[in-house]
Amino acid sequence: MQIVDPAQFAATLRSSSVPLVNFVVPCYNEQEVLSETAARLCRMLDDLKAGGKLAQGSSVYFVDDGSRDRTWGLIEELSAQRADCCGLKLSRNRGHQNALLCGLMSIDGDALVSLDADLQDDLGIIPSMIDSFVAGNEIVYAVRRRRDTDSFFKRWSAESYYRLLALMGVQIIFNHADYRLMGRRSLEALRQYQETHLFLRGMIPQLGFRSSTVEFDRAERFAGESKYPLNKMFALAWRGVTSFSAAPLRAITGLGAIVSFASVGMALWALFIRLFTDVALPGWASTVIPMYFLGGLQLLSLGVIGEYLAKVYEAGKQRPRYHVEAIAGQWQR
Repeated sequence: MQIVDPAQFAATLRSSSVPLVNFVVPCYNEQEVLSETAARLCRMLDDLKAGGKLAQGSSVYFVDDGSRDRTWGLIEELSAQRADCCGLKLSRNRGHQNALLCGLMSIDGDALVSLDADLQDDLGIIPSMIDSFVAGNEIVYAVRRRRDTDSFFKRWSAESYYRLLALMGVQIIFNHADYRLMGRRSLEALRQYQETHLFLRGMIPQLGFRSSTVEFDRAERFAGESKYPLNKMFALAWRGVTSFSAAPLRAITGLGAIVSFASVGMALWALFIRLFTDVALPGWASTVIPMYFLGGLQLLSLGVIGEYLAKVYEAGKQRPRYHVEAIAGQWQR
């Protein structure tokens, strides 16, 4: 009996037919850039279909994350003009990760490509991503080649964060955000994950499956402003740490042990001074300083533990991660 390798079998199937690949574009207050984004994506779709790289049914799906401007109105206009432009509107703003997950879980196709609406992701590498998928890779990660367009602080903080996650044992692709291609098998595997606090760039590498990377240079934002200011970037980074690593809890245990040993050492030193010397002087410093230090350490430890307990509390409620309010165009499901 001959055993067939699943990856080789999938590659054979893909190479024998043109894949249907759909594109997922989360949007939040993107009225200034959406028309240009749609125009470039549609031109790319037409070229790939004409070149035989994509099936004729391949489309672009815009997911409106509860925008407050004309983003949804523009999506409706686009869907009325072209059959391969569709839209889905969430009932309120649920955040980029939830909007992206909604698209990934709602759209049909052999594979889905997720990308941002700000035109910073290089569309020129999409043919290479499709070729890699047809060759048998279930997940294709788009990785930034360099960070020349970032400020020094942004570049240093981002790269340090990736290294920190790797040091904590989190499986993550260095310099990869949410620009990727996922095949149907990996999408169905992702459907089984029920996390409340999403950090997709940490979840997807855990799926396994054969994968590859394609490098690209990130461009400047075409128009509008970033939807990830410093506070949201910090919140996403903290979510990534606490969702995939128990290292902060273990660090508290280690720090507690170190402080305990140091306290015992200080007690022995104070006892030695008191019993064997005559230089012991009464004072408030020896009492107040350790008290403030231990109090601050305890509050910090409680805060970290509370963060993990809050995640358990949120997950225990099992509330839906999003609600769909409206759809536009010929939505495939």
